Amino acid sequence: MRYMMNAMRMNLRRAAQYRASFLMQICSQIVMTGGDLWAMLMLLERYGRMGHWEGREILFFFGAMHLVFSVTEMINRGLGHFGSSIRSGAFDTMLTRPRRLLTQVLLSELDPRRVGTMAVGITAMAVATALIGIEWTVWKVLLLLWSMTATVCLMLGLFLLEAVICFFSVQSIEMVNILTYGGRQTCQYPVDLYPDFIRILFTYVVPVALCLQYPVSRVLGRPMAAGIPDGLLWLCPLAGPGFLALMTLFWCFGVRRYRSTGS
Repeated sequence: MRYMMNAMRMNLRRAAQYRASFLMQICSQIVMTGGDLWAMLMLLERYGRMGHWEGREILFFFGAMHLVFSVTEMINRGLGHFGSSIRSGAFDTMLTRPRRLLTQVLLSELDPRRVGTMAVGITAMAVATALIGIEWTVWKVLLLLWSMTATVCLMLGLFLLEAVICFFSVQSIEMVNILTYGGRQTCQYPVDLYPDFIRILFTYVVPVALCLQYPVSRVLGRPMAAGIPDGLLWLCPLAGPGFLALMTLFWCFGVRRYRSTGS
């Protein structure tokens, strides 16, 4: 844990060396994510609701998805650049250090600029909470935190899958981005608004809805999670840590078969 905290502190200090640039990058993140938020609000202003979901409820889904994804992006930058680490020989250097390889890769590059996206997500959730009038209980808070943590694990597992592919292809496969960044864009809206194929894909194949949207819908008191007992609802987010554990085993398989590029 001390190693992780030191790495995070060093990455933050590195990013803050040029404060004006750092602040401008944070602002750019706010503007880009705010643009998505503005487009969604304009759409909701025109139509008022989507399916059986009111605009304020969709706003909560939007905020939750972007908060989860910004946390993931903050800590997964090393996985996102893993292909270049293999090509440059930087990963070979990590093999000589007395630390866990996956920990080194994750902490090699943190992205504190993502606090801008986090701020937009938190603001959207706070505004939606005020508009809906959610009566928070300990049960709801714990369910929301558990589901968001599990979704971060799921997203990390997807980026880890992209990194492991680099062991065999030397560079990342962009098709995985359909599930990561495409999943973020899709699941910022309730998944039951989409056709059956999209709903099945993001519920059972890439279970973002299972980890995040079903628990969130129960927090909002809406029917997406109708028919699922409360006890089972707490088990749904286990798909996220389970997927991450599976990808970690895949990572170990890739490390054992890694051959240096000779850089």
